[in-house]
Amino acid sequence: MSDIILEMKGITKTFPGVKALDNVNLKVKEGEIHALCGENGAGKSTLMKVLSGVYPHGTYTGDILFKGNVCEFKNIKQSEELGIVIVHQELALIPYLSIAENIFLGNEQAKKGVIDWNFTTMSTRELLKTVGLSESPSIAVNTLGVGKQQLVEIAKALSKKVKLLILDEPTAALNEDDSENLLNLMLEFKQRGITSIIISHKLNEIAKVADSITILRDGATIETLDMKKDNVTEDRIIKGMVGRDLVNRYPSRDVKIGEVLFDVKNWTVYHPTNEDRKVVNDVSFNVRKGEVVGIAGLMGAGRTELAMSIFGKSYGKRISGKVYKNGKEINVSNVNKAIENGIAYVTEDRKEYGLVLIDDIKRNTTLANLKGISKNFVVDDNKEIAETENFRKKMNIKCSSIQQKTGNLSGGNQQKVVLSKWIFTGPDLLILDEPTRGIDVGAKYEIYTIINQLAAEGKGVVVISSELPEILGMCDRVYVMNEGKIMGQLNGAEASQEKIMKLVLNKKKEGQ
Repeated sequence: MSDIILEMKGITKTFPGVKALDNVNLKVKEGEIHALCGENGAGKSTLMKVLSGVYPHGTYTGDILFKGNVCEFKNIKQSEELGIVIVHQELALIPYLSIAENIFLGNEQAKKGVIDWNFTTMSTRELLKTVGLSESPSIAVNTLGVGKQQLVEIAKALSKKVKLLILDEPTAALNEDDSENLLNLMLEFKQRGITSIIISHKLNEIAKVADSITILRDGATIETLDMKKDNVTEDRIIKGMVGRDLVNRYPSRDVKIGEVLFDVKNWTVYHPTNEDRKVVNDVSFNVRKGEVVGIAGLMGAGRTELAMSIFGKSYGKRISGKVYKNGKEINVSNVNKAIENGIAYVTEDRKEYGLVLIDDIKRNTTLANLKGISKNFVVDDNKEIAETENFRKKMNIKCSSIQQKTGNLSGGNQQKVVLSKWIFTGPDLLILDEPTRGIDVGAKYEIYTIINQLAAEGKGVVVISSELPEILGMCDRVYVMNEGKIMGQLNGAEASQEKIMKLVLNKKKEGQ
């Protein structure tokens, strides 16, 4: 354990207008699990992309030493040949290819130029067994859930004789059970002598598996700590990440709840392809002015399906039920009607559905409300710039300029752009689906502050979250969903993780 398998010395990486890494140093011991922490934009993923050859030698300054030898990787293939394999946050699987084809893509098992499918299938079975999957190697990857796809990615890494496994936010999109299985798998790999680097914002996960931790802030190394010897606490990690003590994870607010703003009654939604299957079953709930309402439940409970179907019926078939605003029934038959009636929906998948990643911050911010920057159907460029600059300052979006591509922003800043886009529509009800997924504690606090400001303005806010501490810390009332039904509701003051889980596991619908 005392031998250093990886050393990165004085790594500096610059993008136009931004110094992403500033003289970063990292040492990883052989056979350990080393955590890399920092706020969004701190440089964690950039550092790992330098290490793996995504950013080739010559595009950065500094040295990489692997097993004592200086490495100058020109591409990913060269780093993988030495056993350095990275599993990115955005999975790099081909959905319509089989598990076997994905695992050996670019590393085909061939004899005399012809793929040996028997050997490929047999090897795939062994690798799947190692990561705890029993699926057939021949099934298409798109038939698997996100948790199993993540395990296929890890099996793919193992096929490359991995010596240093890098996992970038491996549990960001996973539920609690899948996250637990993945962390246990990392501990198993450690027993086999595989060294791992994990990038994660989930400090409880780091506490469970990591032997040591390096904290980055603003592209620079703050400190490296031994998790046991240095008596590392979550508060110490947070202080290193954000540069200050974060006394309260959830900002306090002066709660002033008014009359019922939105009321959903007897809402039922059927699956878009299996029209006999109900995904939302006779759900009724309401949101008051100035109120933050949480919707809790396990993955698959129907929370996202409920939200998307209310937002212009953008999910599901055979939708029935009524939506009322200030006591009057409103039309939510399509997205435009929903926006006109003051509803905004911030999706859980900002990269796929929330943003146009190849476009700049300016256009993404105004995209849902072009009327707000137009005159006689012509966009007023000056007004668009002024409105976007206003949101950049108000939301504290860290960027080189509003012309920067959103795809080059950190996760937390991307989320602020999505929020800006929908707040610019002037909504009365904001539905926020997993609003802090994949972002750090500092950015989370800023998002929570924005939610409180919206509530203080008299808007209604619905927060869908898989993180129960977030639901408990932010919400005035909590509805609990399971199998498409509302199982009950709790006032914020009486809500607890135990009471929520009790309702989740209760199969009988209780009084709402």
